[in-house]
Amino acid sequence: TRFEPLPSYGSYFQLYSYKNISEEKEYDLAVRLVKEYGVATIPVSSFYKMPVENKVLRFCFAKKEETLEAAAEKLKSI
Repeated sequence: TRFEPLPSYGSYFQLYSYKNISEEKEYDLAVRLVKEYGVATIPVSSFYKMPVENKVLRFCFAKKEETLEAAAEKLKSI
């Protein structure tokens, strides 16, 4: 996909930047990905007390292999 992976150590989550894909706010893109592609993500901005928009989403990879492959196929079209 065009999502850019960011370093992640010892977690069931992977952070991906979408700065080269969209100008949308993290929350807005996360909602759109669920509605249009059926792929759930977590906007990293939701973990901050003060508003921040880094254009980063959190994906959980503690899933069945076929679930991850299906999500990757959907995300390729973005």
